[in-house]
Amino acid sequence: MKLGEATVRSILTRTTGYLRAVTSHSLQPYRGCSFGGALCGVGCYVRASPWVTRGEPWGGFLEARTNAAERYREQAPRERRWARRARGGFGVFLSSSTDPFVPQERSLGVTRRVLEAMCDEPPDELVVQTHTHRVTDYLDLYPRLAKASRVRFHLSIESDRDRLPGLPPPASPVARRLAAAAALRAAGLRVVVTVSPLLPIVDPERFFARLALVADAVVIDHFIGGDGTPDGSRTRRTALPAAMESVRPGSGELAYRDEMVALAKRAFPGRVGVGAEGFAGRGLA
Repeated sequence: MKLGEATVRSILTRTTGYLRAVTSHSLQPYRGCSFGGALCGVGCYVRASPWVTRGEPWGGFLEARTNAAERYREQAPRERRWARRARGGFGVFLSSSTDPFVPQERSLGVTRRVLEAMCDEPPDELVVQTHTHRVTDYLDLYPRLAKASRVRFHLSIESDRDRLPGLPPPASPVARRLAAAAALRAAGLRVVVTVSPLLPIVDPERFFARLALVADAVVIDHFIGGDGTPDGSRTRRTALPAAMESVRPGSGELAYRDEMVALAKRAFPGRVGVGAEGFAGRGLA
């Protein structure tokens, strides 16, 4: 993997498209993602973004934005004023095109410095989105942040399976992500499991019952509509749909999502979100 560092002029991006209903801003502590070669990277919508990849293979590069915390401190007051006026609140999604807790974070600390900056310049709301158990590395910091901001941890657990035929393993085993969700919740933090993108589940009733033990709510999102295209055309160009169909025929269609939503509602009555509305927190009371 190609590793690099860069300084950026701006770190807060005003959201558009899918994320517009979720938060006012997104923040990427890194460009690229070292999980791009894992299961979550196979259908990742970012691999289709020339602005992010710049012609490099997804999963083949990671660029640390070493001044991200400093830029956040500079931008936050101005962007907070704009967001409260234009969007009704200053919310940050961390993050939408890279995982904040890639393995290199343990030595580089870019995400940690951003979170520390947020303790001093808190957004009204912070959504922390990750695919890995490494989110628990900063349990010492989160309670302080949660006192200053409404914090919601989105931990992706797409299935009870660790593998799909012909595809790479996940960035983090399902068992470790379940344990991470439990640790976050035990610390008094709000945890939402994002079943996104929804993959074939071996035992759905048992899966959602397990999630109910470690999470406050669940969001279910299919690659159709969830990858930024109405029909899932970005994902259909990858190996993911065929692998899904090989283990569970019909799982590549929205009817499968609706079936799983109905089952999830039994385990999470009144606490199941769907698609962008779910990521925005609607339906997660």
